[in-house]
Amino acid sequence: MTSLQDLSVVITGASSGIGDATARLLAKEGARVVLAARRADRLEALKADIEASGGTALVVETDVTDRAQCEALIQAAMDAYGRIDVLINNAGVMPLSLAESVRMEEWMQMVDVNINGVLYCTGAAIPHMISQEAGHIVNVSSVAGRRLFFGGSVYCATKHAITAFSEGLRMELGPRHGIRVTCIEPGAVSTELFQAIEDPAFKEAAPEFKATPIAPEDIAESIRYAVSAPSGATVAEVLVMPTDQVR
Repeated sequence: MTSLQDLSVVITGASSGIGDATARLLAKEGARVVLAARRADRLEALKADIEASGGTALVVETDVTDRAQCEALIQAAMDAYGRIDVLINNAGVMPLSLAESVRMEEWMQMVDVNINGVLYCTGAAIPHMISQEAGHIVNVSSVAGRRLFFGGSVYCATKHAITAFSEGLRMELGPRHGIRVTCIEPGAVSTELFQAIEDPAFKEAAPEFKATPIAPEDIAESIRYAVSAPSGATVAEVLVMPTDQVR
């Protein structure tokens, strides 16, 4: 496996859940992490923890729905570390609802964060990675990027988009520029995503979900595995689900 020592790693959605766990793990293995999210106070606390353990971290408050802020994030990483070795597009939201409720603001929020945020950050990073003739883009999609589920018509659509985008990037950037692309597809994970669900009609009609969510650290381990694979190998897709999750 490849050492992560001194790799420059940008992580969106780093203020909680999978992003937080991934930042801690990669920093522990020597990566220089750039922490991006809207909640700067949480990022500063995470940075303090990482530095207290001997790691290196940079905080860049970022709203991924704002293209200019995404471009500034990538530039901040370049200014600090001179290169971008890994971009982890992890920021996401999941306000599930019934289609009949037509919660348009939530639909657009999912499109803005889950799709546009990935496009903005990736678009800003690609020219630098091409110049380096190396780099790794990790997109955190979901099992929802493979399968539809009740109340997830828009959310699943956004994650299907990211799964397709990841495969297209891999086909283009790998052979031409040596840039690796990985699509991570978590099943049920114990994060804040479920807290965004507000549609009362969905809550009343949704079938019982029986799986035991896995920890964010489990997904962080999958990301670590992908980015530390030998340079000539691409871990293109990883689906990680609770053992008792049916679909």
